[in-house]
Amino acid sequence: MPKSARVPDVLAAVDLGSNSFHMVVARYSHGQLTIVDRLREMVRLAAGLDEHGRLSKEATDRALASLARFGQRLRDMRAESVRVVGTNTLRKARRKAGFLERARETLGHPIEIISGIEEARLIYAGVTQTMPLEAGRRLVVDIGGGSTECIVGEGYEPRILESLYMGCVALSAEYFPDGRFATKRIERAVLACEVELEPIQVPFRGVGWEHAVGSSGSVRAVAEAIRELDPTATEITREGLAELTATLAKAGSVRAAGIPSITDERAPVFGGGLAILTAVFNALGVETMRVADGALREGLLYDMVGRLTDEDARLRSVRSMAARFHVDTAQAERVEATVVEFLRQVEEPWGLGEPLAEESLRWAAHLHEIGLDISHSSHHKHAAYLLEHADLPGFPREEQKLLACIVGCHRRKVALERAEDLIPPWHTKVLCLIVLLRLAVLLHRGRSRVPLPLIRLAARGQSLEVRLPRGWLRAHELTRTDLEQEVEFLRAVRFRLRVF
Repeated sequence: MPKSARVPDVLAAVDLGSNSFHMVVARYSHGQLTIVDRLREMVRLAAGLDEHGRLSKEATDRALASLARFGQRLRDMRAESVRVVGTNTLRKARRKAGFLERARETLGHPIEIISGIEEARLIYAGVTQTMPLEAGRRLVVDIGGGSTECIVGEGYEPRILESLYMGCVALSAEYFPDGRFATKRIERAVLACEVELEPIQVPFRGVGWEHAVGSSGSVRAVAEAIRELDPTATEITREGLAELTATLAKAGSVRAAGIPSITDERAPVFGGGLAILTAVFNALGVETMRVADGALREGLLYDMVGRLTDEDARLRSVRSMAARFHVDTAQAERVEATVVEFLRQVEEPWGLGEPLAEESLRWAAHLHEIGLDISHSSHHKHAAYLLEHADLPGFPREEQKLLACIVGCHRRKVALERAEDLIPPWHTKVLCLIVLLRLAVLLHRGRSRVPLPLIRLAARGQSLEVRLPRGWLRAHELTRTDLEQEVEFLRAVRFRLRVF
């Protein structure tokens, strides 16, 4: 596996949320992160998602305009210094490849779409890294524009994570579309949220916690509103929620309530956030909740530091899955060493200089045989399914899809259907990665400890020349036969392989 690298002096994290876009820039010094710049823009991406999962032109225009402003700050930063992630709305959106490509060009950096569970993990990291450590377990609740994440953990380690499909944007649009509040409307909204929370009640209450913490804009907005009604309030309480709800219901709207902390930007989605938080208190039995400074973007920053040291969550996930499915470690290391050497020879002509190319090949080398624990027949297909659908902490959804595509095509017929769902540029570059892994696996098919000879590769477009020492193929007839068959497999996907 790759060794740790130097952490850049400046790191940036961008959270493309369903309601707001956030950017945080931090300086890394002596093992500590210090925030030096923050930018937040209300985009309401979720409001532009129609019933067919398509983003409206107005929503994408707002998003791209915001990203253009972010890009002015980020464009000159190196790739390893920046992470940009999309959450619930971009998870749900269909036909989003065009938008993601334009967004990448605008920002100067690729966008990762993370799963709900991965979002929960990063939120927990952001909260715990920015709060003092406390004895006992901690419940963390993050109410976003399109989803709500609930986590129970101890110290820096999450123990149970959930992501629920309820957010302040959609809920506000459904129950408070005209901005009007009434007791019955609020009760219906809270009940709908309690229904969503019902499946997690037993497991969360079973684990238990000593401290409850809320993060992100909705929780903070509720806390500030409660404080305006009661200046002595230092936490969110059941009584505070009830008083705030009664005040809004009596006034009939946020604006009529005259609570200055609820800004014009926050007002359209405030009702949904309040209903979700009230339901969390009811369903999970929360009595008091503090507000954290950290959230998803801070979690991203600390996760980036981990990736560049010895704490990359993705490496832990790869090692865990390899152990769980009894991978032959020695064979995996042989394939890894060979495929990385092949990549070194072709990364310039094939444009594979991005870190994800090498990382994906290393992970694929270690995980390409996990399907053998299920069935030898078509084990590459079993492995691809596991990699695409398993919860792998640290992995954005698109990285899982890329890894599944590479592993699923590492032997026999090259089926590129999964490549169509990959975001640019991997939807076209993935075939090059597949070819390199196929060759490495093929050359180590005998599982011999004897090192391979010096092999030279020359790449150009959709073709690859492989040069072996004179006479080596005559001495290895089985490998020669495999390579002849490989030429035909790749010809079927319009790739030319020549072996000398």
